[in-house]
Order: sequence, then structure tokens, then C-alpha cells
Amino acid sequence: MTVLKSALDVGAADFAAKRDAMLAKLAEVDAEHAKTIGGGGTQYVTRHHKRGKLLPRERIELLLDPDSPFLELSPLAAWGSDYPVGASLVTGIGVVEGVECLITANDPTVRGGASNPWTLKKAFRASDIAYQNRLPTINLVESGGADLPSQKEIFIPGGRMFRDLTRASAAGIPTVALVFGNSTAGGAYVPGMSDHVVMVKERAKVFLGGPPLVKMATGEESDDESLGGAEMHSRTSGLADYFALDEPDALRLGRQIVRRLHWRKAGPAPAADYDEPLHDAEDLLGIVPPDLKTPFDPREVIARLVDGSEFDEFKPLYGSSLVTGWAQLHGYPVGILANARGVLFSEESQKAAQFIQLANACGNGTGTPLIFLHNTTGYMVGAEYEQAGIIKHGAMMINAVSNSKVPHLSIMMGASYGAGNYGMCGRAYDPRFLFAWPSAKSAVMGPQQLAGVLSIVMRQGAAAKGLSYDEEGDQAMRAAVEGQIEAESLPMFLSGRLYDDGVIDPRDTRTVLGMCLSAIHTAPVQGTAYDGAGFGVFRM
Repeated sequence: MTVLKSALDVGAADFAAKRDAMLAKLAEVDAEHAKTIGGGGTQYVTRHHKRGKLLPRERIELLLDPDSPFLELSPLAAWGSDYPVGASLVTGIGVVEGVECLITANDPTVRGGASNPWTLKKAFRASDIAYQNRLPTINLVESGGADLPSQKEIFIPGGRMFRDLTRASAAGIPTVALVFGNSTAGGAYVPGMSDHVVMVKERAKVFLGGPPLVKMATGEESDDESLGGAEMHSRTSGLADYFALDEPDALRLGRQIVRRLHWRKAGPAPAADYDEPLHDAEDLLGIVPPDLKTPFDPREVIARLVDGSEFDEFKPLYGSSLVTGWAQLHGYPVGILANARGVLFSEESQKAAQFIQLANACGNGTGTPLIFLHNTTGYMVGAEYEQAGIIKHGAMMINAVSNSKVPHLSIMMGASYGAGNYGMCGRAYDPRFLFAWPSAKSAVMGPQQLAGVLSIVMRQGAAAKGLSYDEEGDQAMRAAVEGQIEAESLPMFLSGRLYDDGVIDPRDTRTVLGMCLSAIHTAPVQGTAYDGAGFGVFRM
């Protein structure tokens, strides 16, 4: 392996400017993260505590092994929508009794924990992560069910939540429900379809219809406890497997359940010993320029991510706008594809396709996980490149990404525009995890290019009709379009729509990737050679 050297001058004014710009973006992201941690606001948080109840993150902290990390997922879900940031649900991966688990927790301080459309999307994403990576799921339940004013967007797709629980169970992936409060109507099926259920005394309320609905539907007079209390479900209906005296007791029982699973990872173990990178992660703040049209060397990033800063580069002299090579990260072998100068040409596309094939074939068929580091403006356009076959070569790369069976991880560092987003395994190509830096932007193309294309088309349309073109209106249109695309390209906007799994501090990238790789190896790691599956037809 080659040890990567760094050419960064951390004392230079240019480095300081880049660092300051990144820190300013991080401050904006931190302010939005604070909103989701604040739940429904001071009034509702105080009321919740006065009732003797814990907040969702407090419950998670008690559930996890002491001093173990929690990788929160989609914390900015619903950002920019009419719903609170965070979507009234906390999701993430944490270690319980030495077992990595996917954990979800309703936030009852936000409209009683009721589910809105973004809550569903966030829950579905968490469910996909648990299923793909074979992670036991623990649901910390306290929800009033659907947010009724938005039921038209919840009822039909919401049934998938219960389908996912049963499919996980059928696949042998354990599901656990710890019920702390209301779990009503459709929400009653979360414990109803979980493998293991814990209910808290005098707190848990699980019923298809509460006393008012029962009264309206049947005329029967009832109360919460007799209809769906923890003691009734523990003694009479049998829905509860464990009767908890209080919230800490419920969390203790949840840990006990996980301990008795005797869960084992199915993927290969990491190396027992490995070295930390030789270069400081703090330097990652000063690598990406504020103007993403300015290129940067991704090897400077790789040198601060991989074990020992060792990187065995593949085809270093061919297709140099894409850096590819082999490394190890927290003891796990990985292949890395990183954009160097933004544009993807035919050479880069062919190089990527070959590299992805190799990653799927090595390791006696188990394959090697791939990490994609995005900073691309897309595939090259122009007569020369069209004639040289950029379409078929770009299609070759996308074909390889689409049919690759090894796990993929994506980090959006800078630009991720056009079909380059597809070739570098954007959200549509199902990477196991995808995170963004605050510097990232993603759209069909850059704001100026998109506005310019619209201007040309409108100008040509006016000329074809023999009309004079409104130059003043053109300037206004271009400014409006550029502003819109710029706003819709920003990481918080994209994260709010769950197009990534979170916006992270660049300095945390190695830790985040390490946690993701560990979670991925809970399931078997298999390449295309493992089961004889192959790729689609490559147009040569």
C-alpha cells in the first residue's frame, strides 16, 4: 500500500478561508439540529417531564450500552415543510448489550407523537436500513397515531409500517416494542406485530379504538386501563410479554431481551489491529472550496479517512478525473471512488465500471464494500465527447453501480449534479447509507447553467415566432431560477426530504463511515460472483 502524503498548507490564507466558510455552514446546520432536539418546545417538554416521563433521546441514552455512540439518522427530516424539523421521530443505530440495533423513538412532545407524512418517510427509511443490514429493531413507542388533518397522505402508505415489521420477523430479524404511552388505532399494530413487547404500568395504552370511539361505535362505556392498559394486556389479552413498573424498568427489560437474542454478525470481521490516519481530521474543514467550480484533490480527504492513510490507487494514470483504489477503514476493507476534477469523461466511466466489477469479484465472492465521495458536475457534453461515446460509457458506469451487489456508502462532499449523481451512487441507487457535508449541493445541473438553458430555449422560441425578446424579463427570470435552484440544491433542503441520511461534520466522516461499515457487516457481504448474478449488457 502507498501511504498518502498531504500537500495541504494549513497555515495558508486560502485554507483559512475555506475553513471559515465550512464552519459558518456547520453553524447553520447545528442551529437546525437544535430545533429537532428541542422537540415540541419548552412548554411541552416541561409538561412531559412533570408527568414523570423521559424524552425520546433520554430513553435512547438509557437503552444504549454506557459510553457507546448513537448514529442518529435523518435528524432534519421535514426541514422546509409545514411540519416540525425531525418529523416527531428519532431514528438511529446504537449498541445494546453489544448488539448494533436500529432504534426508533416517537417524540410525544410534538403533537403527542402523532405521525405526519414525513414521519412515515423517516420510519420507512429506518425500516429499510434495518432490513438491508440485518439489524434488530427496537421501537420506543408513544404515539397518538396518525396526525388526522393529514390522514390523506398517511393512511394508504402507512400500512407499509406493519408490513415491514412482519417481513423483518419472517426474515429472522428481531423486532422489539417498548410501549411508554399511547399506541392507538393503527399504532396498536406496532406492538401487535413485534416479536417482543414490553408495556409500562399505568402508562402504556394500546387499543384499536379509545373510549370515545368505542362509545360512538358500540355505545359501550369503558376506560383506558380496561380497554388497553399494560396490566390488562399482560394478564388478559396476552399482547404484552413483559410488564414494566416504570420507564427505566422497561428499558432494562428491553436490554434483557436483546441480550437473550444471542445475536451474531453474519459478515466478515474487521482486522484486529489497524492504524489511525496519519493526517488530522481537523484539516477536512479546509479542503472544499466555497465555490464548487474550483476543484480539489480528494486524496487529501482519503488520507484523513482510511487506516494508516494507506491507499492502493487503481489506474492512477488513466481517467484521472476519478480517483479509484483500495484501502481499509476501521479494519474493514473498502474500495473508494472519488471525483477529482468534477467532470466524468469516457475514460473515468470505463475505469469506474471495471473497478466496481473487481470489488464484486474479490474476497472469494464476498466482495468489498464501496465508498463513493461525490464532487461531480456530471458527464461531459459536447460534439467531441458524444462522438467518442460518452453516453454508452456513462451508461456502462451506471449499469455497474445499479447491478453491483456489494454494500455502497456515499458521502456528498461538494457538487453532485446531473447523471453524475447516478453514476456515483446517489439516493436513487440505494446506497446502504448516504451522508452529506454542509458544503454539498445536488440538482439536475448548476443554478447558472439551468437558468442559462431556459434563457436560450425561450430566446429561440421568441425568434421562431418572429417576436422581439424581453431582455429585462430574461434577467428577472434567470435571477429567480438561479435563486430557486440554489435553495433547492442545499444539503438541509435535500436532507429534509430524506435524500440523505444526515448532514454531518466533515471531521466526523471517518467515525460515521466506521459505524456504517460495522452495521453493514451484521449482514452477509456478497458480490455478484457469490450467487452467480451478473451485470446488465455493457455497450462497448
